[in-house]
Amino acid sequence: MHKLGDMKIWNKAIDICVDVYKATAHFPPTETYGLTAQIRRSSASIPSNIAEGAGRNSNKEFIHFLGIATGSAYELQTQVIISEKLHLINAEQSEYLTHNINELLKMTYAFKENIKNRTL
Repeated sequence: MHKLGDMKIWNKAIDICVDVYKATAHFPPTETYGLTAQIRRSSASIPSNIAEGAGRNSNKEFIHFLGIATGSAYELQTQVIISEKLHLINAEQSEYLTHNINELLKMTYAFKENIKNRTL
């Protein structure tokens, strides 16, 4: 098992989730059950899947959940772009979120490779 608080990718994912909640706080009420809910769910899914994988019994399972977290990160990235194109967030917010998502994707890939190499 892995200690969540010590995992850089989990901490980064938590920070991104908090940033997304702040960025979507001013979305119009008409988006409450649409894009607002979807972008928040995908952002929360990232650290949640990292946490679930960390609590599993094998590195193979952990890698599987890191893959799900990666998929959620790509989903979030898409929703950030949509939000910017709809003028729900500005270009600066979009760039900030996208930059952090890309950093997390790189960190997660490197972390998965490290786990794979340890299991060989």
